[in-house]
Amino acid sequence: MAVFIEEFAVAEADSGPYSLTSGPDGALWFTMVHGGSIGRFVAGGEPSTHQLDPECGPTIIVVGSDGALWFTEYRAHRIGRIALDGEVTEFALPTAQCGPFGIAAGPDGALWFTETAADRIGRITTDGHVTEFPLPSTGAFPSAITAGPDDGMWFTLNQANAIGRIGMDGAVTLHALPTDSAAPVGIAAGHDGALWFAEIGAGQIGRITTDGRTSEFPLPDRTSRPHAITPDSTGALWFTEWAANRVGSITLDGEITVHELPTAGSEPHGISLGRDGSVWAALETGALARVSTRPGA
Repeated sequence: MAVFIEEFAVAEADSGPYSLTSGPDGALWFTMVHGGSIGRFVAGGEPSTHQLDPECGPTIIVVGSDGALWFTEYRAHRIGRIALDGEVTEFALPTAQCGPFGIAAGPDGALWFTETAADRIGRITTDGHVTEFPLPSTGAFPSAITAGPDDGMWFTLNQANAIGRIGMDGAVTLHALPTDSAAPVGIAAGHDGALWFAEIGAGQIGRITTDGRTSEFPLPDRTSRPHAITPDSTGALWFTEWAANRVGSITLDGEITVHELPTAGSEPHGISLGRDGSVWAALETGALARVSTRPGA
């Protein structure tokens, strides 16, 4: 199957597009971690930018149950919300210097997020009420988080070499990974009822079932530093290879294919399925890449 990749410049090269998601308005919304702003882009149109505190470090962005976009401010230790009209609201977190990173909508209508520097999982309602849950591990660096098919939130523990689950009641379960120093980052729910994750330290894609059974799939280039992962509409999962300037896909039976990005050194990070059926990746050097099975999708 042929794959077509097209890049769209959306920001200055040093602004750092990092994470992206499809908004309810059909546009792609993305964070610019170095520029301290949120961007919006529709293919064929001009990108727009909503400036935040330049030093706040916006990282992961998702759609909330209220139809707004929610994002973490890693360096400002806040959770942000941006409405479709560009109005921004920011919420300070109870724990100082907690370093929020991953965020995802939960089955309870709230947003759940990781606190990398505080070994906690946080929950924020759409009206801004925050609850924090301590993890049974220190120095674990909880990173990405996603809603699982079992009404729990699943997250990676980058420095504890584990995958965690937190229930809506705050109960936490940790699952150690088979490979030492795998350093998992991105995680997403697959169409097969399992959770799939990127092992940036081991150059592997992992899969964990809701009862804790883990499989790992080595990538052709074990030094490629896989970072983020997302399912497409067919059931395959796509991931970014940050150090290798590639995006790749893995089928549910473990078949892996990788694709070079057009521009060298583009530093792919976030990846998400677009409303157009294409997979889109955020390139930290100032562009978004559309990955499609048909040209000009």
